[in-house]
Amino acid sequence: MSENTDAIWKRDEIQSPCVKVCVMHPQERLCIGCLRTIDEIVGWSKMTTPERSAIMAELPAREPRIKQRRGGRAARLAQD
Repeated sequence: MSENTDAIWKRDEIQSPCVKVCVMHPQERLCIGCLRTIDEIVGWSKMTTPERSAIMAELPAREPRIKQRRGGRAARLAQD
């Protein structure tokens, strides 16, 4: 393996938060697996380390937006 190729595989960069559950939440427009927007997912490989760090720092605050219960069966029965 050449020194240049070796350097590519040993770069110090932030890994993707992808967990291979790639489904977009219809209202929030966030991936329910990694909590990123489609633009963030598409641009991830071209982002700088500071850009990735900023997104990673925001992800925990996004979780409640897609984890809220919608009421389930009890809410449907209440509507009848």
